[in-house]
Amino acid sequence: QVQLVESGGGLVQPGGSLSLSCVASGFAFSTYAMSWFRQGPGKGLEWVSGINSGGTVTTYHDSVKGRFTISRDHIKKTLYLQMNSLKPEDTAVYFCAQSSQGIATMETEDYRYWGQGTQVTVSS
Repeated sequence: QVQLVESGGGLVQPGGSLSLSCVASGFAFSTYAMSWFRQGPGKGLEWVSGINSGGTVTTYHDSVKGRFTISRDHIKKTLYLQMNSLKPEDTAVYFCAQSSQGIATMETEDYRYWGQGTQVTVSS
């Protein structure tokens, strides 16, 4: 069955960096667009970044542009999110998700499979 397993979260000071990973199994990873979402304390799910199946097209929420980088490794079947210059407002549970639409949209209803999430806390 399809599984998405995130890791790499933790506690970091403002201005610091973290690298999240999402290991995929149970489907042809290289043929699906993928995205990262996040859910902050008391907030709804927010799309963060997306990448097409080939890894050649990436998109970002305005709030993370220039700070976050999404990438993927088809051999390792892994999706990544490199997060730099972290801010307290980046504190959230981060989820990876598989798009069912052929492209990485910003809409949660376009994603069929989700990971369990990894907690990122930015605090001094």
